[in-house]
Formats: sequence, C-alpha cells, structure tokens
Amino acid sequence: MDINAWDRAIDAFYARDFTEADPAGTVAAMRELLDTMAADDAGALVAFELAGVHDSLGLEVEAVPLYREALASGLDADHASQARIQLASTLRNLGQFDEAVELLSVPAEGDLEPARKAFLALTLHSAGRADEALREAIEGIVPCLPRYQRSLASYAAALTDPK
Repeated sequence: MDINAWDRAIDAFYARDFTEADPAGTVAAMRELLDTMAADDAGALVAFELAGVHDSLGLEVEAVPLYREALASGLDADHASQARIQLASTLRNLGQFDEAVELLSVPAEGDLEPARKAFLALTLHSAGRADEALREAIEGIVPCLPRYQRSLASYAAALTDPK
C-alpha cells in the first residue's frame, strides 16, 4: 500500500471508528485495520499508528515504547517528524521535559515545522523556560505574517540572546 493510501485509511479510521468510550475496542479495531494494510516492511508504520491510537486514548505510558520502536525501525521523513512531535508531546505530559525538548530540537519535514515549534514552545513553558517558549512561539508564526516579520523576529531573538 502506498503511503498516501495508508494515511487516508488511518484518517478514515479516526473519523469513523475512533471512540474514547471503548479504549480496548478502539485499539483492537486499529490493530485489525493495520493487519489488513501492513506489508512486511511496514513495521515502523504499524508501531507508529499503534502509538498514536494509544496516545489519543490517553494511554500515554503505553504509547511511549511504541513511538520509540517506530523511530528506531526507520520511518519515512514525514512520519518520523510526526512521531518525534507526538512522542515529545507525550513525554511533556509525563513530565519528561528534557527529552521532549531534545526531540523537538530536530527540524520537522514539510508543513509540520510550525507544529514542531508550537509543541516546543509548550514544552519549554512547562519546563519553566518562559523566554525560550515565547521566542519559539513568535518564530513559529513569523513566516505566516504579512507584515512585521523582521521586527518580530528581532524581538523574539532578543528574548534569549545575551545582552
């Protein structure tokens, strides 16, 4: 199955079959779907999607080793970026800020970069690093602004640059 078809099938699962009311049933339904889609070389994607469904159900402790397995097994660049962001968010929720910041320090692929910066800002804030958090948040929106990009980029840099 090509990666775009894979992603469409996963999106359809979340739209149609995902329910927080029955976590065990939702995980089982995801496993069934993955069994029908997975080729021999899809181990990393299977681990990633299982991590995601556990995470979405609030089963964060169970999600962490699955994310680690997915990243270690060799995801494509886009899914690796998603996995780093999702694992870092989960680690943040579990109070493991240093590792979350480290994961979020890797630039994301494609259109995920603003999300990476937003999650990094949240993690830095949770870690008590407010100036760094604000800098990341501002830098994340600067490319989207029609005006004031240079000024805001300078102000953001000044938050953490030595005076």
